[in-house]
Amino acid sequence: MTPACSSSLAHPFTIAYPIPAPSHYHRLVSDNRPIAEPVAPTPDPITAPPAPTLNALFFGDDGLRAGWSVLVFLILVVVVGIAGGALIAHFHLIPKTAVPQPGVQAIFTARFAAIDKLFEFLLFAIPAILMSLIERRPFTRYGLATRRMLPDFLTGLFWGFAALSLLVGALYLNHAIVFEGILLHSPTALIYAAKWGLVFFLVGIGEEFWFRGYLLYTVCRGVAGIARTMNPRAPRSHLIGFLVAASLFGVGLFMLAHLGNGGETFVGIFQVGLVGAVFSFSLYRTGSLWWAIGVHTAWDWAQSYFYGTADSGIIAVGHLLATHPLGSRLLSGGDDGPEGSVLGIPTLLLLAVVIHFTLPKRDYPLTPDQSPLPPGNLH
Repeated sequence: MTPACSSSLAHPFTIAYPIPAPSHYHRLVSDNRPIAEPVAPTPDPITAPPAPTLNALFFGDDGLRAGWSVLVFLILVVVVGIAGGALIAHFHLIPKTAVPQPGVQAIFTARFAAIDKLFEFLLFAIPAILMSLIERRPFTRYGLATRRMLPDFLTGLFWGFAALSLLVGALYLNHAIVFEGILLHSPTALIYAAKWGLVFFLVGIGEEFWFRGYLLYTVCRGVAGIARTMNPRAPRSHLIGFLVAASLFGVGLFMLAHLGNGGETFVGIFQVGLVGAVFSFSLYRTGSLWWAIGVHTAWDWAQSYFYGTADSGIIAVGHLLATHPLGSRLLSGGDDGPEGSVLGIPTLLLLAVVIHFTLPKRDYPLTPDQSPLPPGNLH
């Protein structure tokens, strides 16, 4: 009897494999649906820079842009100059003969000199005050800081008189100046000393604010902003701005303004530029013009009144001592006065050394912040 074949018996050469459970892949295949492809991340859209606005054309991070500030300031200077000139002409405050002419040694009286120098100071001070209101910055930020004002001014007076006396002493030792005697006696000497003291204070504060005040500060602010735009991490942007502005106004324009003085020489003009550099150094060192104003005042007072020499080719009426230059113009200064002597160069360099070692270092007001103040805080 032939036994029946069992269905559980496999072919002798057949190997049984375990059948895995249906996976998601198999389900997709069995459902005849496409296999899902991995989706790539969508890149972030490129943000375009904001379109320039009219406000950005006039205002930057530090308020009204420096170029517009300078333009408005110069317009105000012209307006004040026209108005002031009309008043002076109407009341005949300054005769034409008192105005220095190129190539002619001018003679100044204390009265006319005081009016002239006061007008020159107000010509720039009034527009600067108006700009401080427009820019919402304190007026004192433009070089006339009140902090240490009196100590800086008094030490400047001392060093100005000492430096000019050192220069006159060097001229005397080199037989380049002759002392003829004393012209004034008390009380006349004291009256003229006070008059010329006031005049040369106005000369000092006027010229310092002209060339190293508002214009220097504002151009410094603008150039520093350009430097930061080119390199946002530039650590010395304020120094770059100061050097550019001081070169243009504190030195260059200062020299040009003295070219019209009668009796000026090449050496004298060079030393005017050196004076501008020294005074700019004191401004950067202290953040204030008061030391330079003191030196400027005492230097001119000692030169014009005390020693009776020419000052940039100008002779003061009513001076204490009678002197005259002797010998080589290069050594004595000639009609230019002691400022035209080559001996003035080491004297001015010595003043730079004095600044470095005697003046406490304080930040120029452009750093660390030159932004405008909120309304009501202009002090």
